[in-house]
Amino acid sequence: MQAHVEGYCHHLRTERQASPHTLRAFGSDLAKVAEYCEQNQITAWPDLTAAKLRRLVARLHQHGQAPKSLARLLSAVRGFYGWLLREGLCDHNPAVGLSAPKGERRLPKVLDTDRAQQLLDGAVEDDFIGRRDQAMLELFYSSGLRLSELAGLDLDALDLTEGLVRVQGKRNKARVVPVGGKAREAVREWLRMRGLASPADNALFISKRGERLGQQAIRLRVQAAGQRELGQRLHPHMLRHSFASHVLESSQDLRAVQEMLGHADISTTQIYTHLDFQHLAKVYDSAHPRAKRLKDGEQP
Repeated sequence: MQAHVEGYCHHLRTERQASPHTLRAFGSDLAKVAEYCEQNQITAWPDLTAAKLRRLVARLHQHGQAPKSLARLLSAVRGFYGWLLREGLCDHNPAVGLSAPKGERRLPKVLDTDRAQQLLDGAVEDDFIGRRDQAMLELFYSSGLRLSELAGLDLDALDLTEGLVRVQGKRNKARVVPVGGKAREAVREWLRMRGLASPADNALFISKRGERLGQQAIRLRVQAAGQRELGQRLHPHMLRHSFASHVLESSQDLRAVQEMLGHADISTTQIYTHLDFQHLAKVYDSAHPRAKRLKDGEQP
């Protein structure tokens, strides 16, 4: 059974070009299923039924595993059995039709537009670090990039004349995203400084040693900007969430936001409609004299 798991992981790595994070997560999930099979005298993958898999999910849920983690486990099992079927190693998929217990849907944290402007409109040091960090912040917010996407940018990915950036998203899926005027200006100022470090390759964002800036270094620079300009914790994905929320709030075009974020499924993008509704509800409550909702504990 373990050999089949290793074969599937090899398939994910070589043919699906899955990220190391995905490989670790799916490997861990399938290890839990394999352990459950061993405990229940299931010696071959075809012997795992939907009823037995449902019992495993229920047991893990009872032991405190989050619904989101259980959904990922079922996704891993579904993909694994799909591969087994294609390889002729099994004749059924026990995860088809199974869903994880529903949990509370947590909304992503975002900056409102005033806080985003406060972050980006502060004084910028006209030096290597200042111009580089400002360009990174502007690109995160302007184009809704993931951390891995920004870290992987090369110089030729940017078309500053047309205001576009080509990014390599999840599963190596490429997309082209607009770059706003402020971000283009910030990148041009950064490129003026970039050559001072004798770049080792074509990376857009580099350290003072000329090496491509890694994801952890970028994360730390964003955190530092959040503390300095806003006095709060800030991470790259918050800027991505803010981008999506603000574009949707203004345009109401969910499909366009889906395309710009690179979401394969529009249901992932729909989380931002909840954020938009929260904003509208606050505006409504504060602006309409006869429609303010009661506070907790108040009687009508």
